[in-house]
Amino acid sequence: MSLRELLSDAAAGLPDVEAGTRPGGEVTWSHAGRPFAVLSGDGKAAEFELDAAVAAAAARTPDVVPSGRGPGWVLFRPAALDDHAADRVAAWLASAHLRLSRG
Repeated sequence: MSLRELLSDAAAGLPDVEAGTRPGGEVTWSHAGRPFAVLSGDGKAAEFELDAAVAAAAARTPDVVPSGRGPGWVLFRPAALDDHAADRVAAWLASAHLRLSRG
């Protein structure tokens, strides 16, 4: 399964999510018009906007660095899409969505 498929499947289970594709293949998932996750055009990296504490913890996991998108954003470029990577993708996507849906 690809990173795109993992994100798409996880997003399908969340309420009020919009997905959009930009030229070059970048996919953005948004809630109420505000992006909370982005898949790179090459499909090899994903970025998530997380609560500060979650982002700090995420940045200490393998294949994750702070994103240039701003505070709370992390960039995940997994070396392998194993079960652990898939679990992180689903958890971070849900966490990023929850952060926005709480208002």
